[in-house]
This record gives sequence, C-alpha cells and structure tokens, in this order.
Amino acid sequence: MSQMQDQEINMDASALTREEVFTDSKIGSIRKMTPVTLNGDVDSGREVQYVGSTQIMTPGGAMPLTFLIEADTLEGAVNGFGAAASIAAENAMEELKQMQRDQASKIVVPGGDNSKIQIS
Repeated sequence: MSQMQDQEINMDASALTREEVFTDSKIGSIRKMTPVTLNGDVDSGREVQYVGSTQIMTPGGAMPLTFLIEADTLEGAVNGFGAAASIAAENAMEELKQMQRDQASKIVVPGGDNSKIQIS
C-alpha cells in the first residue's frame, strides 16, 4: 500500500477560514482570510489574515510570490502590499541564490583532488 493510501485526508475543522479576494487587476491580489467556525459564523477568537500574491520576473521566467501582510484592515493590507511584496521577493531571491550555491557545491569532478595530469 502506498504512503498516501495509509494517510487519512481530513480537513482541520478548527482552522477553517472564509476567503475573499481583492485585486487591482494589475499588480496582484490580496486574500482576506476570515476565521470561521464549523457552522460558518465568524470565529472572533482568531485574527483575520491578509495574504498577498504577485509575481516577479526572473531570468528563468515569472516566479509567483505569496506572502503574509501584517495589517488589521483591508486598507492597511493595500497600503502594506508593496513593502511585504518587496521583502518576499528579497527572501525568494536569497533562497534561489542559496539553492544555486548548494547545487554548485554538489558538482563532482572525476578523479577528485588527487587526480594528476599525465602527458605521454
């Protein structure tokens, strides 16, 4: 039996949210994640979260970014979108650079450090 078949796939009833999407149709979108109870009522015990989405161009093409925006209102999320997107882009570029460094360090050279060039 595969590992997926062994696992139960269940939603977490204590983590439900209602999602509203706002966009300017140019730069990106903001998802307002409102916590709800199992019957759909607003769960005032948990905070509303704002999640931004956009994409940046890289030499490899468009790269999607998704990031949390620290805000209490939609207006605050709109105003904080740019700064949060910039931080997410910087973090993503650093991760890409680290991945490139990791891959470069895995290059195996035949003969290793002890190889000698022989000329006949």
